[in-house]
Amino acid sequence: MKLDFIALDRLSVSTTNMRYAKRAPDVADILPSVRRRGVLQPVMVRPNGAPGTFEIIAGARRFTAARIVADERAAAGEAGPPEPLPCAILERSDDADAVEASLIENIARLDADEVTQWATFTRLVKEGRSIEDVAATFGLPDLTIRRVLALGNLLPRIRKMYAGEQIDRATVRHLTLASRRQQSDWLALVDDAEQRAPMGGQLKAWLLGGQSIAVTVALFDVAESGLATVSDLFCEDRYFADAGAFWTAQNAAIEERRAAYLADGWTGVHIIPASEYFQTWAYEKTPRRKGGRVYIDVRATGEVTFYEGYVSRREAERAARAGTETDARPVRPEITPACQSYVDLHRHAAVRAELAGHPGVALRMMVAHVIVGSPLWSVRREPQAARNDATCESVENCCGEAVFDERRRAVLALLGKDPERATVTGGDGDDYELTRLFLRLLDVADAALGDAIAIAMGETLIAGGAAVEAVGQTLGVDMAAWWQADAAFLDLVRDKEVLGNMVGEVAGETIAAANAKEKGATLKRIIADHLCGSGGRAKVERWVPRWLAFPPSAYTSRGGVCTVRANARVAAAKRDAVSDADPDSDAPASLAASPDPDDSDPQDGDPVIAEDEERRAA
Repeated sequence: MKLDFIALDRLSVSTTNMRYAKRAPDVADILPSVRRRGVLQPVMVRPNGAPGTFEIIAGARRFTAARIVADERAAAGEAGPPEPLPCAILERSDDADAVEASLIENIARLDADEVTQWATFTRLVKEGRSIEDVAATFGLPDLTIRRVLALGNLLPRIRKMYAGEQIDRATVRHLTLASRRQQSDWLALVDDAEQRAPMGGQLKAWLLGGQSIAVTVALFDVAESGLATVSDLFCEDRYFADAGAFWTAQNAAIEERRAAYLADGWTGVHIIPASEYFQTWAYEKTPRRKGGRVYIDVRATGEVTFYEGYVSRREAERAARAGTETDARPVRPEITPACQSYVDLHRHAAVRAELAGHPGVALRMMVAHVIVGSPLWSVRREPQAARNDATCESVENCCGEAVFDERRRAVLALLGKDPERATVTGGDGDDYELTRLFLRLLDVADAALGDAIAIAMGETLIAGGAAVEAVGQTLGVDMAAWWQADAAFLDLVRDKEVLGNMVGEVAGETIAAANAKEKGATLKRIIADHLCGSGGRAKVERWVPRWLAFPPSAYTSRGGVCTVRANARVAAAKRDAVSDADPDSDAPASLAASPDPDDSDPQDGDPVIAEDEERRAA
């Protein structure tokens, strides 16, 4: 092989070249660098039939780009012949050898990864090149250069791990979302032999607090909301930093859209929570004038879909049987819409005035609204969802769920519903179903009605809030009767100081002090052995972690326990209740403190609970 510079007019593309075609190949990616630096990599040629001419075996795109640049300079009036092309001249060979050389030259290459690009682009910038110059030289968008340069925000060890193929591109892309502190925390997990550092999609969820919600799904103006967002450096996706704040704003926007639909004349607008799905096969498209409703399908990802003009198949079939759906021309009603509004409002005023004197009837109508819903009632169930599969399985199999499910089945049978139905509440606001249930409840005794109310309240009681804490303390819930430690719980406890305190509770302070420097896995094994009575350790019965008890408490002074915060809100509400009951009272704050379940029975003297117990006994 011999290297030489050959004029463009003495070169042509060989038919053995893998890029040979009647149309010129696409050179948009290399044209900027050829304009700026010329062709740096020699093309591979061999002698052609005519003396002094050569055909290109490999390098057709470089040859095409060089000809385009030569034509541009000639059109601009630049003097002189075009620059010759650097060539590697092969001895004359057969076509098979030429095809092999063309294929090898085109496929035997490896593109630089992002870390290598970052090192190169950084050196160019330090030498005084602007980002625009670098982008023009390599034929890349400015945004691409900026993203690659932003890899400098990653800790050096992370860049080294990526260059050494210890982590994949998806993990690096998500790490660009992280602050320096989060990157250090992630590296600590990598070094911890007992824990597994999240990778790929799990890493994004770990960085964003368990839920990654894209900015594109927001129904509200993100800029005006002031919510913090984060974005990675390899793509244009942005995510909300605080999922809770997003849902507060998103739910408010959904309610605004719901109110707008109602104001626009839709007979019903129903919000389908993330725990359910809008099954299009279970509904039929129906225009608004024939009773079609709007369904707002909310997904856990934050996406919201609006389905306009639908009724359930059961409603459509019932309407068809009643003859209300015909193909005949609609008959003009005898009453105008304005007159109908007059009639409706006066009848409504009279009915609610009478209803104010009949609390029993009002209670049954309210229960029907809670269970079925209506255009003015939006009641959502607690989904009892968790991202950890072991947590979901633990809750599904716990004693409390079994008891509640048994009582729910009894209430479903009382209401004339399928006992196998998953929930009592969560209707679609069907006016007929609402009326049917109300009329059925009129014949239900107060005691049975109370059972239905208790189940409906239990299904719609939000988990993790002060309401659960208040009810638990009022009823004196003993968690030892409802909960027993399992592997799912111990696996979720990661803090060594907390584990040490738990060992002190089940094994005694002496054993806790002796094992203070042991690893977390050892401490968990000590706790599990004492709870099971295995390994020669004394069995401990009815142990409940402080977090789960009523009232709860923390193991450390660092805080961050939601149940403890909820307990503080309950205590504050109790103090306010005492103050509101007797504004002139000088009763000390201790009167409003949470009762100690070991010193007194919280149910003593409470007429509501006493009545409940009496009814349950009967």
